[in-house]
Amino acid sequence: MSKDHKLPTDPYKGVRDFYPQDQFVQDYIFEQMRHGCELFGYEEYNASILEHAELYRSKTSEEIVNEQTYTFTDRGDREVTLRPEMTPTLARMVAAKSREIPMPARLFSIGNFFRYERPQKGRIREFWQLNADILGSASIEADAEIIALAHTILRSLGADERSFEIRVSDRRLLESMFEELGIPPEKRAEATRILDRRAKIEDFAEKLESVIGQDAAVLIDRIDRTTSTAYLEELRSLLLARGVGNMIVDTKITRGFDYYTGVVFEVFDTSGENSRSLFGGGRYDNLMTLFGHEPIPAVGFGMGDVTTRDFLETHNLLPAYVPGTELMLCVIDQSAMAHAQKLATDLRREDVAVAVNISSKKLGDQIRQADKLKVPFIIALGEKERDSGQYTVKNLATGHELTTSADRIAEHLFSSLG
Repeated sequence: MSKDHKLPTDPYKGVRDFYPQDQFVQDYIFEQMRHGCELFGYEEYNASILEHAELYRSKTSEEIVNEQTYTFTDRGDREVTLRPEMTPTLARMVAAKSREIPMPARLFSIGNFFRYERPQKGRIREFWQLNADILGSASIEADAEIIALAHTILRSLGADERSFEIRVSDRRLLESMFEELGIPPEKRAEATRILDRRAKIEDFAEKLESVIGQDAAVLIDRIDRTTSTAYLEELRSLLLARGVGNMIVDTKITRGFDYYTGVVFEVFDTSGENSRSLFGGGRYDNLMTLFGHEPIPAVGFGMGDVTTRDFLETHNLLPAYVPGTELMLCVIDQSAMAHAQKLATDLRREDVAVAVNISSKKLGDQIRQADKLKVPFIIALGEKERDSGQYTVKNLATGHELTTSADRIAEHLFSSLG
């Protein structure tokens, strides 16, 4: 590389850098996701982002496998994929230790994923996602719980129930229609994927006909005229009893993954600002059979950070940035630096987050830096403070000052910060 060549400062296309204020929002979203799951009794797990490529070929949509995965051959000549979703990984993990996992198991994870697709609003190439699942229960109670959990997390993020709706359908409805119309089993997965992209495909009917080999209008009409089922109405009742009042039956919801076997749902922003679904999920009772394991019923959903953040921004629900640093010691006399570092160490033992300004700049410049960083409190520290043991704590937002001894600083900060 020549000396004149400069490396780019932009990140790789479709991924993000998280500066402190961005990471603050990210952490807030993750905290609400994690807290919601823990309230429902879910346990956290995780796994590597590297997976065997073959894991995705049988049950993940062909579009993702063929067009969107980051797949490569490693130095041991093994084909490896950066995970594009979590459900196959979870199924692999559960199949490996199913006898040791008490059922039904409530599990969640928050991890990052990779899909090589055209970056656009709501979709980029690296994203983070909450995955929450119940395994070992085929009951409608599990279906209701997983939807109620999704509802709870959005509400905990500040969303009014009127600002989003949960559109629900049932893959068994679609399967029965395929059966009645004589659509061969080997064509159903592709037909389902086309139905899932119904709103995005211009020649939708023609493409569907080319797959099913018959007039698509009959199938489309059958789907559109089906308003509900006894199962979906029972699910609605269970959700109402759990305080979820925005479930809507929408038989056009199919979900693109091949592994869904029962209820499927997607959550939508009702404002019209975010046209794609925020997130979704459903029941997948047969995924364990990929590993030679007997079927284990399962239902879950994945909630991505990109669409969640878009939703929060649309509805003015993004949290105001609060820095982790509570106090900055502005050292105005370098002979007091050792004393400042000792004071900082003592305060940290009392759980105060302290930054010592080591810039040697003038006091005004140090205060401006603290203000720019949104640090709420400062102490200007020089020989006078070192020798007297009295320190003036200044609130940068209000200008209020309090002079106190070192052993009272933490108490004052905690009472002021609430």
